[in-house]
Amino acid sequence: MVLSVGFPAWDSLAGNEEKLFFCLSLSFSVSASLFSAILFLFLFPVSVPLPQACPWMQEKSFLFSALYAAFIFGGRHLMNKRAKFELRKPLVLWSLSLAVFSIFGAVRTGAYMLYILMTKGLKQSVCDQSFYIGPVSKFWAYAFVLSKAPELGDTIFIILRKQKLIFLHWYHHITVLLYSWYSYKDMVAGGGWFMTMNYGVHAVMYSYYALRAAGFRVSRKFAMFITLSQITQMLIGCVINYLVFSWMQHGQCHSHVQNIIWSSLMYLSYFVLFCHFFFEAYIGKTRKERKVD
Repeated sequence: MVLSVGFPAWDSLAGNEEKLFFCLSLSFSVSASLFSAILFLFLFPVSVPLPQACPWMQEKSFLFSALYAAFIFGGRHLMNKRAKFELRKPLVLWSLSLAVFSIFGAVRTGAYMLYILMTKGLKQSVCDQSFYIGPVSKFWAYAFVLSKAPELGDTIFIILRKQKLIFLHWYHHITVLLYSWYSYKDMVAGGGWFMTMNYGVHAVMYSYYALRAAGFRVSRKFAMFITLSQITQMLIGCVINYLVFSWMQHGQCHSHVQNIIWSSLMYLSYFVLFCHFFFEAYIGKTRKERKVD
């Protein structure tokens, strides 16, 4: 179901957060259904509709990205002369839902990848395509790819609450959605590592967001740890791409040169942007505070 809010409706919501909360709750109810299914499927295998899902993702990825970009610029323009929304309760629910989802995903994919790594070695953990077709892991691979669309909702809260929207945020969302939705059909090598790392980082990140939104004071060091984890994730992603390319030359890894190039450029750009963010948010800010003191 798609909820469409026109300009008059937007104006009526501007002074009534309860109405907006109700509208957002509609999306939460859909999320609740998804997470209920996930809880049930945590221990049981599931059939994933790959033949239907892959063409749909390819057809809709650019549409989702275009609508997302339009909302960013249109939403910021509309909010220029409007008071910000607090949306604390919806944000807690949103972040907590994604945290729970990511925790389950990290546990299930992490257990699988650790088993392959310990029993068959690094090369098999990188090149093995069974991650996409295993009785349990295939669901979490499918759920991971689909989750890139709901995660765009993070930006809705930033815009409606009139918070600073940095380039890294929306660039990361758009490129991850495009890459994952296009790569999923090819079951390329390295996907198990990419998805497991992302699940793990998001499990910590969304838990942090939920705590902050709920009003808990969280140490700044925890935020620094999350950013450092993201930087490490991007470095490992570059290494995995190098290994895939190297082993692909000997016919031991299934991938495509074009996919490796795009993935490497994506991870490298993330690495640079996250390093820049870390310096600006923590190192540079600390130096300025010391100068003021």
